[in-house]
Amino acid sequence: MKTATNSPRLSVVIPVYNERNTIEEILDRVGRVGIEKEIIVVDDGSTDGTRELLRKLAEERRAVERSGRASEDGGSSLRVLFEEKNRGKGATLRRGFREARGDIVIVQDADLEYDPEEYYKLVEPIDRGLADVVYGSRFLGGPHRVLFFWHAVGNRLLTTLSNMFTDLNLSDVWTCHKTFRREVLEQLELREDRFGFEPEVTAKIAGGRWRVYEVPISYHGRTYAEGKKITWRDGLWSIWVILRCKFFA
Repeated sequence: MKTATNSPRLSVVIPVYNERNTIEEILDRVGRVGIEKEIIVVDDGSTDGTRELLRKLAEERRAVERSGRASEDGGSSLRVLFEEKNRGKGATLRRGFREARGDIVIVQDADLEYDPEEYYKLVEPIDRGLADVVYGSRFLGGPHRVLFFWHAVGNRLLTTLSNMFTDLNLSDVWTCHKTFRREVLEQLELREDRFGFEPEVTAKIAGGRWRVYEVPISYHGRTYAEGKKITWRDGLWSIWVILRCKFFA
């Protein structure tokens, strides 16, 4: 990762794969959050027109910057990076983390399931000097869309398994909304390319004995017809990742 003398307050890393219908809206929502920030979008080889739309949005932002006009989102910087082929969420996040210059780094999915207005909650424990890492939990009482029973059961089982091997008492390991002091990410060696990122980063954080907090967040889940991507195969692979990080890391 890179250090800058005038680093932004927050780096928002957004991995994107085939999210043409939602990417423009999520960028608008993130931009409206009243925290000084840079937005780093990493397109993971999209094939549905997302890449072309991102190029258009990035060019529009550059035109605004060249003109000296104030952008509608209060001046948040935007960087768009492109992977040549689809590699997975974990690989995409690693690239975004390497580029991050903010004091605090937060993960934001592009699918509108997670509300950027929750950033204020997520950064507060870090601002107060209480935490190095903050997870936004979907299971601590925030409003959520009612969807898949077995997904919820699987999430809780996998979170319990992860907790058994990390000795943490998290309620939602697989949440997207993970927030880190940048110094923490600089010390983690991550290698999972897909959704195995979630248990891997949790295990590495536990191994580093970083201070971890959870805060309740809202969750607006979507169906597979609406574009949800994680499957039961990712759940099985996550079990292997949990065991590997414990016994073979």
